Amino acid sequence: FFQAPSLPLRRASSVLAPRARPFRMAVVDDKKEVKEYFNNEGFNRWSKIYSESDDVNAVQKFIRSGHQQTIDKVLAWIQEDGSAANGQTFCDAGCGVGSLAIPLAQRGAKVRASDISEAMANEGAARAANMDLKGSVTFETADLESLNGSYDTVTCIDVLIHYPTEKMDSMVGHLCDIASKRFIISFAPFTPFYAALKFVGSLAPGPSKATRAYLHVESDVVAALEKRGFKVKRSEMTATNFYFSRLLEAVKE
Repeated sequence: FFQAPSLPLRRASSVLAPRARPFRMAVVDDKKEVKEYFNNEGFNRWSKIYSESDDVNAVQKFIRSGHQQTIDKVLAWIQEDGSAANGQTFCDAGCGVGSLAIPLAQRGAKVRASDISEAMANEGAARAANMDLKGSVTFETADLESLNGSYDTVTCIDVLIHYPTEKMDSMVGHLCDIASKRFIISFAPFTPFYAALKFVGSLAPGPSKATRAYLHVESDVVAALEKRGFKVKRSEMTATNFYFSRLLEAVKE
């Protein structure tokens, strides 16, 4: 049992608690955070993960493997339908260092690749310059919601993890608007198990390892696609020890 110590007598006015200030919730600018992170420490970390560098730890190797598995599944779908070989147009939104955009161009596609991080987009362009491409790829720095034009296929791989649910719908909607035939998207799905893993990971000591990580309920993503006239044709799931990603291919009805 704990008892608070008594206070000496004072005038009532002197012991009144200060007037409480109204609580204001801090507004998080996710885009600003993502841009700053991937132009600085995030670029140094993730450009190594998305490469063949040996300067990565065990966790980063699992992430590298998982992300590559997702990329390989996308490429298998595209190889199957011959869309890249036929020179169709692709827009890779949130392209990073070109892990998907460059292989698409190698297969004959005409690719517009963009990333909110100038450092990532520049690295992608540098890597593409040393590749033998049957098609073409251009890299640029752009927020995915500023993209325009029309493309046979729009891809957005492992990007939604950086943005909350309330922003997911408008982002998916904008990318659907510029996809004339197909939209391929991946995201970290919400399940109680994955949510628990995310919480445990947030308790790890040390400096921030990334931006905020958001999980998305699959039915919410599907609803956002269907609202814009896209129907999920097929899906895949990739899960390693430290990477999990749901992949959807949605076609315009």
